Amino acid sequence: MAATLVKHCDVPPFADHKDLHNVIDATQLGDVPWQSFLVQYTGECPEVVPPWMDDEFEVWYRDPHAMVHNILANPTTFKDKIDYTPFREYDASDKMHHWKDFMSGDWAWKQSDIISKDPETHGSALVPIILSSDKTTVSVGTGNNEYYPLYALIGNVCNNVRHAHHDALVIIGFLDIPKTDRKHSKDDVFRIFRRQLFHSSLSAILSSLKSAMTEYEVVRCGDGHFRRIIYNLGPYIVDYEEQLVLSCIVKHWCPKCIAVQTNLDNGGVNRCREHTEFLISELHRDVLWDEFGIIGDLIPFTNNFPRADIHELLSFNLLHQLIKGAFKDHLVDWVAKYLKAVHGTRRVEEIMIRVAAAPSFAGRDFKQWMGNDSKVLMRVFLPAIEGHVPGDIVRAFRTLLEFCYLAWCDVVTEDTLNQMQDALHHFHRYRKIFDLIVPTFSLPRQHSMVHYMDMIQLFGALNGLCSSITESKHIKAVKEPWHWSSRHNALGQMLVTNQRLDKLAASRVDFDARGMLTSTILSIAALAHEFAVPDLRHLIQHFLFTQLNQDDPRDPADVPTGSLPQHAGKLQVFNSAATTFFAPSDLSDTGGMRQEHIDACPLWRNEYPCNDYAQGIRGLEVARIICFFSFNHNWEVYPCTLIHWFEKIDDCADKDTGMWMDGSRNIAVIHIETVFCAAHLIPIYGSEYIPHDLKFYHSIDCFHSFYVNKFADHHAFEIAS
Repeated sequence: MAATLVKHCDVPPFADHKDLHNVIDATQLGDVPWQSFLVQYTGECPEVVPPWMDDEFEVWYRDPHAMVHNILANPTTFKDKIDYTPFREYDASDKMHHWKDFMSGDWAWKQSDIISKDPETHGSALVPIILSSDKTTVSVGTGNNEYYPLYALIGNVCNNVRHAHHDALVIIGFLDIPKTDRKHSKDDVFRIFRRQLFHSSLSAILSSLKSAMTEYEVVRCGDGHFRRIIYNLGPYIVDYEEQLVLSCIVKHWCPKCIAVQTNLDNGGVNRCREHTEFLISELHRDVLWDEFGIIGDLIPFTNNFPRADIHELLSFNLLHQLIKGAFKDHLVDWVAKYLKAVHGTRRVEEIMIRVAAAPSFAGRDFKQWMGNDSKVLMRVFLPAIEGHVPGDIVRAFRTLLEFCYLAWCDVVTEDTLNQMQDALHHFHRYRKIFDLIVPTFSLPRQHSMVHYMDMIQLFGALNGLCSSITESKHIKAVKEPWHWSSRHNALGQMLVTNQRLDKLAASRVDFDARGMLTSTILSIAALAHEFAVPDLRHLIQHFLFTQLNQDDPRDPADVPTGSLPQHAGKLQVFNSAATTFFAPSDLSDTGGMRQEHIDACPLWRNEYPCNDYAQGIRGLEVARIICFFSFNHNWEVYPCTLIHWFEKIDDCADKDTGMWMDGSRNIAVIHIETVFCAAHLIPIYGSEYIPHDLKFYHSIDCFHSFYVNKFADHHAFEIAS
C-alpha cells in the first residue's frame, strides 16, 4: 500500500497498526462495551469441599438492549428487510397459506395479539429476541481452547438477510464453562450447578430488556420513523444436547412433548410451562425423572421473563438434527454397518471412492468430499450407494433427503407441509430394513421430525432458524479473533477484536448512507486453441445469426457460411459469472430473486480446471460451462458462454433416486442470459467398481451418463423435482 502512495507523493492514512487501532477505538459508531460479572456456588458444602465450589466463574457480555438498538437503527443494511408487524400470507390464486420470514408465523401473530389487548402496550411493534449458543473449539491439542459464545438477532429481520451474513446476528456474550477435576466431574451437585449457572447467566445478560417487555419504549428505526417497541424472548436455536439443558429435560427424552423415551414416535401431548410447573409441585423428583423426563432441581431462565415458555421457544435445528443427526450419524452409519454385516468391507470402501469421485458443484472446493461436512455428503451419497444396497435403503435415503430439502425451503406452503408428512411416513416405512443392525428407532433427533410441521407454522421457514447461521458466525466472532490473538489470555483480545469489527461494520454503514462509498483479451483462434474447439468461429457465427434473425426458423447449420454474420474481432474472456434467477423456494424474497456464481476457470487454485454446470432457460437442459466471453459486433456487446449441452436419457426421472439422467453432449455458444442457475451432475456408477485413484475433477470425462442432482441445494430440489 505504501509503495502505491509514494509515486503520488502521498502518505498513508495511518502511521502503523497502533495508529489504526487507536482510530477504530475512538470511533463511537457501533460502540457497545464489554462487561463482566462473577458467579460462585452458594449452596451447602460437604465436609471436604470440592475445588469448584470455591472457584469464581466469569461471564462476559455486551448489553443486548444496545445491540438491538443498533440493528433497528441501521439505515442501509436492513432497509426494507424488516417486518415491524406480523402478517399472514396467502396465494391469491388458490388461497393457500405461505410461511417464510419469522413474522409470518403464528407465534408472532399470537404474541402481537397479547400485546394489543394490554392498554399499556397497545399499538406497539413486537421485536422478538432470537438467541443461540453453541460451544466451539478453536484449536485441538493446545490446552483449554473451548469457548461458549452467545448470539442474538431480532425476528423482524427477513431470512434472506440473516443468510447473507449482514451482521443481523450479533455476539452478545461468552458464557463460562465450569470445569473441575476428574474426581468431581460426575457429581450430581456439580452437574446441577453447571446447568443452573447457564440459566442464571442468561437471565443476568438479558435483564436489560426485561422492563421493555411490559412497558413500551420509543426507538428510532432505520427508515427514520419512531416506533413504540415491546421486546419478547423468541426462539432459541441449539442442538439437541443443549435443548436438554435449556428445557431441563433428561437425555433421550423429547423436550417438546411427553412421548415416552422408549417409543418416542408413538407421540404425546406438547410440554408447556404450566404443565411442567404443576408436575414439579405435585410429584417426587424421582417420579419426574423416570416417568416424565423432567429434572426438577432446575429452573429455566425463561421463567424470569413474561410471555416465555422454553418448551414452545425451542427451535428445531436443520443442521444438527437432520443433516448431522438423522442423515450422517444415523443413516450413513447404518449403511456402513449393514454392508459390513452382509457383504464385508469392500462395498463400504467402494462407496467412499464414489463419494470422492463426485464432480464439483458451482466452484466449491471438493477436497471436503472426504471430510466431515455432512451437507456436502448428503448431496452426493444417494447416487454413490445405488447399485450396492437394496432398493429400500436407497428409498429411505431419498425420502429423508426429500424431507430435509422440503424443510429447507425458503417458502413453505400447505402443500409443502403435506409433502413433508408424506415423506416422513415413507421414511418410517423404508427405514425398517435396518432392523438387522439398529436396536431401536426411538431416537430423539429422528423423532424431532414429527414436530417440524408445527414448528414451521409457528416460526415460519425453519432455514431462518438454523444453527448453520451461527456456525458461520463462529469463524468471524470466535475462531479468527482467537487466531489473531497472542494465545495468552486470548479471550480479552477476542473481545476487543469483536468490538473493533462491529465499529468498522457500523462505520461502513454510516459511510454508505452518506454516499462516501461509490463504486483477458484473446482472438477467436487463440480461444479455440486453448479449449480445443476448432469450430469456435462457426459456433460464434451461428450464435450471431440467431441473435440477429430471431424470427428466422432456419437452423444456423443449414445456412450457407457466406450468408452468416462475420466476426473477426477480439474476445474478452471471464472466469466466472453471477446468475440472478427467480427462485421457486424463495417467492417472498425481494423480487423473488437469488444470485449465485458459476465458474469456468482453466486452473482452479493452481490444481485443476473448474468448469461448473448450469441449467438453461431452454427446457432447463443441463450444460457444462467451458468459458464465458463477450465481444462487440456492430457496436453492440454480446455476453456469451461456450458450453457442452447434455441430452436427457429418458422422458422421466429414475424411479429409485427420483433424479433425471443425462447422457450424450454437443457443443454450442449461447447468450449468457439463457443460463438460469448452477446445476450439479453425478456419474451413474451402476454396480461396477471404479478406480481408487479417480479424481473428482475427471469424473465428467470418464463417464457417459449422469444424474442431475436435485439434492445439490434446495433451489435445485424444487427446479429438478
